[in-house]
Amino acid sequence: MSTTKKSSLPKAACKPLYRRVLLKISGEALMGDRPYGQDYKTIERISRDIKSTLAIGVELCLVVGGGNIFRGIEGVGNGMERASADYMGMLATVLNALAIQNTLERMGVDTRVLSAINMMQVCEPYVRRRALRHMERGRVVIFAAGTGNPFFTTDTAAALRANEMGCDLLMKGTQVDGVYDADPRKDKKAKHFDTLSYHEVLVRDLKVMDQSAISLARENKIPIMVFSIHNKDSIAQAVCGKGKFTVIK
Repeated sequence: MSTTKKSSLPKAACKPLYRRVLLKISGEALMGDRPYGQDYKTIERISRDIKSTLAIGVELCLVVGGGNIFRGIEGVGNGMERASADYMGMLATVLNALAIQNTLERMGVDTRVLSAINMMQVCEPYVRRRALRHMERGRVVIFAAGTGNPFFTTDTAAALRANEMGCDLLMKGTQVDGVYDADPRKDKKAKHFDTLSYHEVLVRDLKVMDQSAISLARENKIPIMVFSIHNKDSIAQAVCGKGKFTVIK
């Protein structure tokens, strides 16, 4: 008699355009309406969206930022030495990764946190082949502590891990539904871009991701999708090509 456990995930709602995806979640996206820290209702909503995305057959891994707790660049602005400030920011990403892991696992989603800075008591160290094996087994892999090196952002970490994991798409969940030529929250006439080339983003200095992340994605031909993470089921819909977003390719 088979002992295979039936999935508790809902049936597929749409056909995904990508098989393996890396989702970059900023720390600020986890704050909700709070001025600082983690909003657990927001983390639960994002986690439900992640679970829905798994249900349509997408292999998913995450890179999470830490700006809701500590931003290294702000520490530098206050007189801190850059490397120390960046390491503090990396530790903040681990706090966020553990919060997302806990929420996902309460929903029945098998999850692993892999940190670029060793802290064996709370999460696994990042080893590329181990991460790939987790993904092959259907687990959501959350990459914490950026690249493990100062002077690199979590955007660069996202582009790096997307390449290492062989992802078909790098998604960046933001506060707005794509890339604009101005801040749409301040300028109602801001123009939304449906598609952009890597070159256009770099030349126009559009503040989507840092330039090293854009360059790394371009060199390895990984498209970047920028969308709003604040809408329900936005992750699954974007993977299926639905909703409003910008694709950089």
